[in-house]
This record gives sequence, C-alpha cells and structure tokens, in this order.
Amino acid sequence: MIRFILLVVAASIGFSSAASAWTHYGGDQEGTRFVDLDQINTDNVDDLEIAWEYHTGDLENRPNAIHRSAFEGTPIINNGNLVFCTPFNEIIALNPATGEQRWRYDAQIPTDYGPANQFVCRGVTPWVDANATNGAACAQRLFMGTANYRLIAVDALTGLACEGFGDSGHVQIDPGMELLWPGEFQITSPPAVIGDIVIVGSAIGDNARVEAPKGTVRAYNARTGEPAWTFDPIPTSPDDPGAASWGGADGLHAGHANVWSIMAVDEERDLVFLPTSSASPDFYGGLRPGNNDLANAVVAVRGSTGEVVWSFQTVHHDIWDFDVSAQPLLTTLRIDGEEVPVVVQNTKMGFVFVLHRETGEPIFPIEERPVPQSAVVGEWLSPTQPFPTLPPPLHPIGADAAEPWGFTFWDRGACKRRMGALTNEGIYTPPTEEGIMMFPFTGGGANWGSAAFDEDRQIMVVGINRVVHEIHLIPADEVVEARNHMDQEVALQTGAPFGMSRDMVMSPFGAPCNRPPWGVVMAVDLSTGEILWEQTRGTTEDLVTAIPGLPTGEPSLGGVIITDGGLIFESGTLHQRIRARDIEDGRVVWSHRLPAGSPATPMSYEYEGRQYVVIGSGGYSRVGTTMGDSIVAFALPE
Repeated sequence: MIRFILLVVAASIGFSSAASAWTHYGGDQEGTRFVDLDQINTDNVDDLEIAWEYHTGDLENRPNAIHRSAFEGTPIINNGNLVFCTPFNEIIALNPATGEQRWRYDAQIPTDYGPANQFVCRGVTPWVDANATNGAACAQRLFMGTANYRLIAVDALTGLACEGFGDSGHVQIDPGMELLWPGEFQITSPPAVIGDIVIVGSAIGDNARVEAPKGTVRAYNARTGEPAWTFDPIPTSPDDPGAASWGGADGLHAGHANVWSIMAVDEERDLVFLPTSSASPDFYGGLRPGNNDLANAVVAVRGSTGEVVWSFQTVHHDIWDFDVSAQPLLTTLRIDGEEVPVVVQNTKMGFVFVLHRETGEPIFPIEERPVPQSAVVGEWLSPTQPFPTLPPPLHPIGADAAEPWGFTFWDRGACKRRMGALTNEGIYTPPTEEGIMMFPFTGGGANWGSAAFDEDRQIMVVGINRVVHEIHLIPADEVVEARNHMDQEVALQTGAPFGMSRDMVMSPFGAPCNRPPWGVVMAVDLSTGEILWEQTRGTTEDLVTAIPGLPTGEPSLGGVIITDGGLIFESGTLHQRIRARDIEDGRVVWSHRLPAGSPATPMSYEYEGRQYVVIGSGGYSRVGTTMGDSIVAFALPE
C-alpha cells in the first residue's frame, strides 16, 4: 500500500519529463562535467541568487560523526528528482524547483566507531531495467556504495530497497581479510553501470601495512546482485605473466592498487575505464620490485566480462602516493581534421595523458625520461618515468620549482630554513630518512574533483593544487615511538623496513611555505595541447586569519563544471565560496559565500524552464573547515 501511494505521488508531479541534464556524477558517464544549458550566461550571471537551501539534518542529528566526515557529494537529476547521498550513506530525493524532500533512504551504517574513520559518499548511479514491465518495482534503480562496504540498490521512484537485489537490497562485499579498523575498507565513489552490470571499486586506508586488502574491482548483475566478474590489479599467482613486474611470488603480498576514484564508461564500445592507485604501502616499494604494472594506471576493461583491453601506466613503481585520482575523461578531439576518440587522464603530478580510447596509444608523444635514483637501501626504483610532451605540465616539476615564500621576512626565513633541510631533486625524488621536499605533493595536481570539457570549444578546464609536502622514512623499530610523540601524520607501514611521516610544509602563519599560487584553475586546448590561461583559485579568506583575503589561491579538491553559457562553476575544500568564471579568460565574474566548507563539485540542470546551479556545502573535517549539512541551489530571479 505504501509503495502504491508513493507511485501515485510520483506520477502526479511528473517525475520523468520535467527536468534535464546532469544524469551521472560527472555530468554523464564519460565524465565531461559539461551541461548544455545557457539560460545562465556571462551577461546575467551576476544576478544569480539563492533559490532554495536544504538541510540534511546531520549537523544536529550526528554531532559527533559529522566531525569525521566530508560532504563531497554531487547530486544528479533522475526521474524529475534531484538525488544525492549524504556522507553517511543516506540517499535523498528533492524537488528540483523547491528543495522539498520527496523521499529518503537510510543505509543505516554504523557511525559510532573510531576517530580514524572518515565518512564520505560522492554520489549515486542510475540504471534502467530494460526487461522490466512498465511500473514494476525497481524497474529504475539507484546504486550506492557504503562506508561498511555494501552495494545498495533502491527504487529510483520511491527510495525503497530493491528486495530482489542481493540480500533484501544490498550486497555485502568481502574485503578478503580481517580489517585493522572498520573504515580501512570502504566504498566512497559512485558505482559504474554498463549494460546490466554494476561495478564498484574501494577506498582502502593508506600506509597501514604491506599485506593489505587488494584493490579488486567487483562487478555484479544489476538485477540480482549475483557476482559477474572481478578485476585484480595485482596478480594473485606467480604463474601470472604480470607477476614479474611485482617481483614474482614475494611481491604478490602487496595490496591495494585499488580504484577509489570515479570510473568512466563508454557504453557503445563496452569499455569501462579504471583509474588505479598505488600499491601498499605508498612510500616504500622494496618488497614489490618492478614497475608494478596495472597500479597507477588507466586500465580499460571490457564491461561485460572484466577482460583487460589495454592499460597505460602513469607512474612506474609508485613510492609517492601518486594515485590516478581523477576520473578518466572520455571525449572526441579534432586533430588535423580528424575526429579522434580519446581518454584524457589528469594526474596528481600535473601531467595530462591523452590516449586513444580504443587502443591506449598516446595521441601526443610521451617520453621516458631519467629520474632521481638516490634511495634508501632495499628500495627498487624505475630508472625512468613517463613524461607527456603535450600538454606541458600543469604543475611545476623542477628542483627549483618550490621557492621559499612568506608574508613577512620572519616567516619567509622560517620557511627557507625548513625547506633547505630537505632533499629536493625535483619530481620523483625518492623518500629518505633525512627527509625530502615533495613537490607536487600527495594532494597535488588534479585530484578526484577531475576536469571538465567543452567539446565544441575543445577546451578542458581543471583545478590544480601546488603545495609542498615533507616526507620522512622512519625505521620500523622507531616508528611507534615517533607516532606517540610527533604532531604530524605518522604511518606504520607494517611489514616494511620503514614507516613514514608526512606533513605540509607550513609557515608560522599557517600558510604553505612555497610561493603562491597554491591553487589555480587552468584551461587547455586539447586539440593542440596548448595551455590557454591560468587563474588563481581562491584567496586566504578561509586559510589564514592574520592577513585575510590575499589572492594566493587555495588547494582545493572539488571539481569544476562548464556550461553552454560560457561559464565555469567551481568550489573547493578550504574556502566557503562558489564561483563562476568566464571560460574565455578564467576571470571570476560572480561568487557567493556558502554556509560551510564545500569539498564538492557543483552541477547544473533545467527544471520547468528554469536553470539551477547546485552545490553541496557540508565541510571537510580533516582540514578544519566549517561543518554543515546544506545543499544550496542558485538561479536567476523568476
């Protein structure tokens, strides 16, 4: 009876035909983050105002857990609803015009365990059952991964669990080994769907141990939840031809190389593109000698079977935590009069790899160049690393790139002393006990916020972070003591001869020690590889209180979107603002203060003839932003 009432309500408000655009987390399955709407444009964007604001209630109802969360979700439009997930795995459907709640599903994850847990849900993914009869329960579904490693399926019209999927609407995933803490293994990014297959990766805690959960990608039947296939980036047998790149049988004890970020789907070619991460632990790889093929790679697999079609490795034998963290971007480039299907992979290093979508062959030349080789005893290093020739690096990579800086002579001197005590041979400086200055840092370049692409203009827009990390290796017999006495991150890397410490290189004023800008937005013509412009992203408004509002830029995680109105919308991690930029030159043409930090990517849609821009504003506890629980929608005055 309840379901019947919900369906009648759904029909009465016309869910299926009133809204358009932004159907998947990245705008579409290809991850373009482009919306074909121009009602809001460069002529009128300054008139944008808040249309509505919705509160999830988490600020009041989860006062302890919310301070271990990040509101990184981007809503989608589905069946006339604006749908998103909270950091605590509740799926909420709103009226896109008013923000009024239509239904709500709670996955009921536990939140009463350990301070090590960070609660994140970036999005949900839709699927339509082509074999279902019209009006049948769960003929249209939404899939979500959870913090307690379940894959959830709910009815897209009602929010009720799909009872025929797995165990009454969910599949419990086995991490493959006992976890050190409940949040060591989670699902934080939206699943991928291709045909009748739903696919999930996993987010696994970094640097805890060598023998850690493997980064297995799992696929399930979208109707039943029955397993369909698995992809293991790390070979499970010494007889596997790929085992040689992991040091043979001994190297197979490594874990991770997981897909924690967002996958991209080419439905027509039956391809799913997997951005894989580094193997465990991040900062010592002597127990996994070799390039570690399929880790730190773009891997194209057959969606129906999981078979590897091709792969391209962006970092050989990663010991810098240079995961492939951005969603692969699928588009078509116009090069020398031809239309070329490509996958564009942005990276933490600031490199942009442009590859043919069907073969993985580089569109622009990629060179293997020598890199520093001075490492600790027992480490294995690749003598070379891949460097794209075009586009040029979006992040400085030379040994002299990180110049000490400060607001005053005093803090500049403090930064100079600290940075001068660290080894810096440029990008790919191997970690040592004495300490290295790592630039780009582990959150550098482009992160999970990914890039946006305007196919007509052939312009890619992406946010880039530029901050210095200090990395030290710590002998295994000293790491526990160091953890007890150091006020920075210290990880055990159990099973390796070294633990590690990691810290941002900050001035006494609490600002990064390297010369700004610390965050930029850049535009690249991908048909030629030319950088078109670069603009500072953010100010010190929410970074330091001593000298507020300086245009230094801020490191940001949230992504950017492009609209057909010639606008770029972006938010980020530290600052509480959403901004609009002119795509022609990147200058800010509008901004608005948000109620909380916003480590999320905006989205846009049209509903009943009115265009909206929406952003999640709930904060990011790990960097100390103001916490909240808002979804904020902007529109032009009616």
